Amino acid sequence: MCRHAAWLGAARTLASLIHEPPYGLLVQSYAPRRQRHGLINADGYGMGWYDPARPEPVRYRRSVPMWTDANLPALAEIARSTCLLAAVRSATVGMPVEESATAPFADGAWLLSHNGRVDRDAVKDLADGAESTCDSAWLAAAVFQRGRAGAELGEALADVVVRAGEKDPAARLNLLACDGASIAATVWGDTLFHHRHHDGVLVASEPLDDSPGWRAVPDRALLTVSGEDVTIEPL
Repeated sequence: MCRHAAWLGAARTLASLIHEPPYGLLVQSYAPRRQRHGLINADGYGMGWYDPARPEPVRYRRSVPMWTDANLPALAEIARSTCLLAAVRSATVGMPVEESATAPFADGAWLLSHNGRVDRDAVKDLADGAESTCDSAWLAAAVFQRGRAGAELGEALADVVVRAGEKDPAARLNLLACDGASIAATVWGDTLFHHRHHDGVLVASEPLDDSPGWRAVPDRALLTVSGEDVTIEPL
């Protein structure tokens, strides 16, 4: 459930994640090809990008299906950055469908999306509070809390995912986060791919096109992208 994608490199528009690729997030919202849980992602969507005029990223979140937002195509063509993150949501049963429950979640320069599900009791003691009652918001709050304590992006993701996974063995904890200068992502129960380009790196739940450059990240792994460097470590 849920699909997400991020870019780090030369400035691109959000349309490069959403509308332009043949299997961008717009298509993945109603016809994902590799989603193991759920059929469509119609419970909201969000995107975030960085502008040098602002100390924090810009976010745009809606609780409606991506294909119903007539304002999105023009906005996605104009929003341009060297670091982008976007997500479409399929809400876990019992979770609220509202903007505050929709990725990307944010704290300072950090943006975060969650693809999966987890028992909230497995994460509530990892954070002091969350902006929504949904499981993803609690995961994000736990990651952000570690960031405020000094942890690096990948370190914070890894700590939360391992701790939550120990408490809920059935959890699916694919997290994707960025800070404007790097990307970090976990693979824990669902798919994740990365693609090196001459001017940057794409990371996505599933390939945005059929080009041969996509590489699957193994399960129970942490991927980090900094500059042109891509690192994959076991969790």
